[in-house]
Amino acid sequence: MTIPIRQTPFGRLADGSPVSLFTLTNADGTVVRVTDFGGIITELHARDRNGVLADVVLGFDHLAPYQREHPYFGALIGRYANRIAGGRFWLDGVGYQLDVNNGPNHLHGGRTGLHNVKWDADIDGAVLTLRRRCAAGEQGYPGTLAVTASYQLTDDNELIMRLNAVTDQATPVNLTQHSYFNLAGDGDIVGHQLTLHADAFTPVNEVLIPTGQVRPVAGTAFDFRTPRAVGERIGDADPQLRYAGGYDHNFVLSGSGPAARLYDGASGRVLELWTAEPGMQFYSGNFLDGSLSGKGRQYTFRSGLCLEPQHFPDSPNQPSFPNTILRLGERYATESRYRFFTE
Repeated sequence: MTIPIRQTPFGRLADGSPVSLFTLTNADGTVVRVTDFGGIITELHARDRNGVLADVVLGFDHLAPYQREHPYFGALIGRYANRIAGGRFWLDGVGYQLDVNNGPNHLHGGRTGLHNVKWDADIDGAVLTLRRRCAAGEQGYPGTLAVTASYQLTDDNELIMRLNAVTDQATPVNLTQHSYFNLAGDGDIVGHQLTLHADAFTPVNEVLIPTGQVRPVAGTAFDFRTPRAVGERIGDADPQLRYAGGYDHNFVLSGSGPAARLYDGASGRVLELWTAEPGMQFYSGNFLDGSLSGKGRQYTFRSGLCLEPQHFPDSPNQPSFPNTILRLGERYATESRYRFFTE
């Protein structure tokens, strides 16, 4: 049964442009709300084992906080998800300097990346499609990039995200979705059981730039190949955990099946994430400090976690990493599926 997507006002930008909120609902009562500002998932209501709905993502009640600095709650990220060292890279013999917005580095597309702009929106049945044209030179990137993002909620409780892009000049592209999940709906996430189908991860230096190594997870706090509580080893005396204040690392995905599985024992909620991307950034909410609140909740330390399907950080400067350069005549295309159920 296809339930029409509902569009409602969500405020206005400083230039007077109207912003909308789109509500996707399925036959089971699962609800996803997305705004055309930043492609942000503002709410995601999923049932627990007793059939009770709860909002399992972090975010705000209205538009204004999304326009201020925040930790990318629910946003679409690009042109380049994650970090690029010094905001610099060379491409076809030309050097480029990007916006530096995270210590010495470029993070998540810069200050006015895809998370911080209004997209054009279309509704086709159960599919919400967002479009954005990124001009050459925005945040320092070469080439004009046309990006399309779509959200679809199925009656099988799958949220399907498809990302596509084309360019008129070679440019780095690495897009992702940056929702913070808390399957309990409140509290912290250290007791959530996480499985990551990854035999290795990419260690980082003290400013969270990959060293270029690909390190096996076996025998480390980064081994989530079998279900483990997020907080079980997060305090281990590992320099990698100290650099990030917890987990904020790219995991090298391997094998078939879901790339990640998250389980909250109290509610019975499960999230399976399926993706074709080679990497998964796992971030354990290390910088949440209680200074932000929304939807009746205060976002305290580790009150949400991110599972970001993507290519590897700093790939334009790491020739051994999977390629992230999109060229004229090529199409960037990726799909990720977020499946919710209970146990």
